[in-house]
Amino acid sequence: MQRAGETLGFVADITDPPMRILIFARAPVPGRCKTRLMPRLGAAGAARVHRQLVRRTLGAALATGLPVELWCAPDARHGWLQGLRRQHGLRLKRQAPGDLGRKMTLAIRDALARGADKVVVVGTDCPVLAPQDLRDAFSALDRHDCVIQPAADGGYVLIGARRLPARALAGIAWSTGGELRQTRSRLARLGLSCAELPARWDVDTPADYRSARRAGLL
Repeated sequence: MQRAGETLGFVADITDPPMRILIFARAPVPGRCKTRLMPRLGAAGAARVHRQLVRRTLGAALATGLPVELWCAPDARHGWLQGLRRQHGLRLKRQAPGDLGRKMTLAIRDALARGADKVVVVGTDCPVLAPQDLRDAFSALDRHDCVIQPAADGGYVLIGARRLPARALAGIAWSTGGELRQTRSRLARLGLSCAELPARWDVDTPADYRSARRAGLL
């Protein structure tokens, strides 16, 4: 059932802007987020790091001056997510069911259907994501159908598009380290041009966490 502040669907809104940042974020429920950090930090500690990462990503997105939406999992009802909505005036939307490829594709296509010309989806695991990375992604979409910012672990920090077929990201083996390679291949087979930005690194493992701590990022 749809809740207040939570929407899912292809509903046109002529007031929506032509560029949009969609942040994919899980509710910070201990034991349900950043699980690979739990052996070092425990469930509560991993959830705390997740909240820090979400706030860093949100800060970078808001600093661009572009509209930001928070796409939430498992839904948008969590009190902390609702607090971000009230604090920053965000639109909260619920991620669709299915794997990450389906979630991202539907989110991008939803935003395009609501009048956006260019859409960037970004996760919340990259503590070094900067506003300029997001600006560069939108600039790349002036010349390309899609844009990707690789992550050091073989995935990617963000993906953006100005057009994206419904099954563009279907069949990608997520969390394997081969996501970037498979996505490149899939987009090329579909005839979509894709720009790549300089690679960044994510916080997924205890070693990543130690690196972020040494750099003063967490």
